Amino acid sequence: MRVFVTGATGWVGSAVTRELLAHGHEVVGLARSDRAVTALTEAGATPYRGSLADPDGLAAAAKDADGVLHLAFDHSFADYQGAGAADLRAVEAMGAALEGTGTPLVVTSGLVFEPGIRGTEDDPGCTASAGSVRVASENATLALADRGVRAIVLRLAASVHGAGDPGFVARLVAVAREKGAAAVVGEGANTWPAVHRSDAARLYRLALESAPAGIRLHAVAEEGIAQRDIAAVIGRHLDVPVVHLTPEQARDHFGWFASFAGDFDARADSARTRALLGWHPTGQPLLTDLEEGHYFA
Repeated sequence: MRVFVTGATGWVGSAVTRELLAHGHEVVGLARSDRAVTALTEAGATPYRGSLADPDGLAAAAKDADGVLHLAFDHSFADYQGAGAADLRAVEAMGAALEGTGTPLVVTSGLVFEPGIRGTEDDPGCTASAGSVRVASENATLALADRGVRAIVLRLAASVHGAGDPGFVARLVAVAREKGAAAVVGEGANTWPAVHRSDAARLYRLALESAPAGIRLHAVAEEGIAQRDIAAVIGRHLDVPVVHLTPEQARDHFGWFASFAGDFDARADSARTRALLGWHPTGQPLLTDLEEGHYFA
């Protein structure tokens, strides 16, 4: 298949690009910089110059493809609501271009549920949770299934980990190093679901190749890892204490990341995803990955 991939040079997207190429697919990757063009070319993919700010360009690239994987998202958090709005415009533009074609469109979302539940693929996203800006794109994607698009939502675990991870766990390590303490909010009982990057990349390919329209998939290998367990490993490797903060103290300690370090609390099940697509995670667990030491190099 000729597959248009947004976010093709990102942390997860670059692994997806390699996975697709290794299984005989042709990849056309969205490139918004010369560096991205070089990276895609060297990987064996075809660069497509553009960005999420150009819905018409995204629509044209999607229409020319046999399948679309949408992973790009502005994770700078400078304007998180604006990033969600841009994501929704991109989904709507590509979806409109694919209407009536039966083309697969796999759109990335997150795991945001009502507090205290063990979320499944059937559970809608919670609009009151951290990260809820992606719920609108998720709902728009599912609606495309009634318009002749093989539309699929793929929810990524909060931690997509592995060597080189620039995400949530890396941020916890950086803050602990800067502040001289590995912190948790309260007892640190809030949990993050996790998946190894290689397992997430394989799920994107399986979704593209065979997932039915109008479903949600969960890229979740571990249902929930407690923050206190993550902090214990970070504290030991950095030789800093583990401290327990109040929510007010957490805002000073973590800055903008406080809502994810303390307020975000989710567990998620992926049994339906595994049974449907034969997806069986094989990457090492998050805490084992942390113990490898590459997060602290």
